[in-house]
Amino acid sequence: MVIGAILLPMVLIPGQPPRVVEATVLIALFAGLFTLVEYAAVYPGLVEFRDAPPLNRVRFGILVATLLAISAAIGTGPDASTLGRFLQAVGMLLGQSIDIPYTPVRVIMESLPEGTTAEEARMVRMSAGLAYLISLVGLTVFSILIRLRSWPTPSGSFNVWVNLPTFDPTAGADVVARLRRDGTINVLLGLVLPYLSPPLMLFVARGHGIEMLESGLATCWIMTLWAFLPASLFLRGIALRRLALMIELKRRRLATERVEAEGGVAHA
Repeated sequence: MVIGAILLPMVLIPGQPPRVVEATVLIALFAGLFTLVEYAAVYPGLVEFRDAPPLNRVRFGILVATLLAISAAIGTGPDASTLGRFLQAVGMLLGQSIDIPYTPVRVIMESLPEGTTAEEARMVRMSAGLAYLISLVGLTVFSILIRLRSWPTPSGSFNVWVNLPTFDPTAGADVVARLRRDGTINVLLGLVLPYLSPPLMLFVARGHGIEMLESGLATCWIMTLWAFLPASLFLRGIALRRLALMIELKRRRLATERVEAEGGVAHA
C-alpha cells in the first residue's frame, strides 16, 4: 500500500522524465521495505503508535486521499473527466474562499517564486483547497473514532514501549504532565507549520536552484506535504493528550479503589 501510494501521482500525472520515474520507484521500494520491517518487528522501531490503530491508518488515509485528489485534478488537464472537473471545481472554490489575509493559503500564494504563471498559481490554489479539505476531514474522522472506540484502548492498557519508542516514562517530570506538554507542542507546531513551510521551501529551492513548480508531480507532492505534515502533528498532539487523559483517569480510579479498600478495612 505504501509503494502504491508513492507511485500513484506518477501514474495519474503522465509525461514524467525517466530519471524522475526511476527515482520515484526507488523511493517507493525503500519506503515499502521500511514499513514492512517496522510492522513485522517484535521490538520497537521508529514508527510511533504501531500497535494503536487507527492513528497511523488515518494518517495514511489523509496522505493517499490528498495525493489522489490533487493528482486527479492536475493530471487530467483540459481534457478532464467528470471526476477531474469536479475535483478542480471543489479545489478552486475552497482555495478562493480561504485565500484571505493571514491564512495559510494566502501565505503560500504570496510565497510563489517570481515568474509564476497564472495557470501555475491557479493550480497551487486549487491544490491547497483540496489538501486543506482532506486534512480537516481526516482530523474530524480521527476525533470521532477516538470517542467511539475509547482510544487508545477500551481496556485502559497501552504499551508505551512499542507505541512510543522514543518516549522514556521514567525520565523527567510526571508522565501525564510530559505527555500533555508534548501534545500541546505538537498541536502548536501543526498550527504554525503551514505558515513557516512556504517561505522555508522557497528559500531552500532558491539556494539549490530548484524550480518548485517545474512539473505537476512536484506541485502535487509539495502541496500534499504542506497539508499532511501539520495534520500529522495535530493527530500526534491529540493522541498524546488523549493518552495523558487515560493515564490520569486510571490513576484516579486506582486511588478511589485504594481509599475504599482502606475504609473497608478500617470499618472491619
